[in-house]
Amino acid sequence: MAQVLRQLQNVVTAQGKLHPMVKGAVTYALLWPTGSLIQQTLEGRNLKNYDWARALRFSLFGGLYVAPTLYGWVRLSSAMWPQTSLRVGIVKALTEQISYGPFACISFFMGMSLLERKSFAEAVEETKQKALPTYKVGICVWPFIQTLNFSLVPEHNRVVFVSICSLMWIIFLAYTKTRQLSHDEDTVNADAVAPIIQAA
Repeated sequence: MAQVLRQLQNVVTAQGKLHPMVKGAVTYALLWPTGSLIQQTLEGRNLKNYDWARALRFSLFGGLYVAPTLYGWVRLSSAMWPQTSLRVGIVKALTEQISYGPFACISFFMGMSLLERKSFAEAVEETKQKALPTYKVGICVWPFIQTLNFSLVPEHNRVVFVSICSLMWIIFLAYTKTRQLSHDEDTVNADAVAPIIQAA
């Protein structure tokens, strides 16, 4: 068994040298469910009652969606700003926050909701409620991480570096995704909609 695992690791490593996206996809396919399981542990679950389907959804989303889109963004930004300096790192980080950041938040809530087999309308509603607050938190964290990433880390290691930094963020996303709206938030939303309904 150990020999099979070593051979698998060698194949993945060899592929990763040829295709940096493979390294990112494998890393994210493992890191995202890890974040989900850590979040589930924090909510009181254990091996006996983990929501393995939720962890699988995180794995699919991380490995098959986040890694390729992030890889594409890293390649695009490297082509636009090939230099590696603190100034360029700051420009890339700020550009990411106004372009990729909102896209990533919206994609996360929409994609995960659809993977949960929610209706499109339910996915849109959850995204409306959760994406902006999540983005606001992200904008306080990611510019600093990405400035370091774009200014100090070689391009071929950037997706992996970000994935390592992402673990805490994934735990936060898992928490935000599973968080139910409080009664007060529901009341506020209902109060905001009531005048529109009455006007109609």
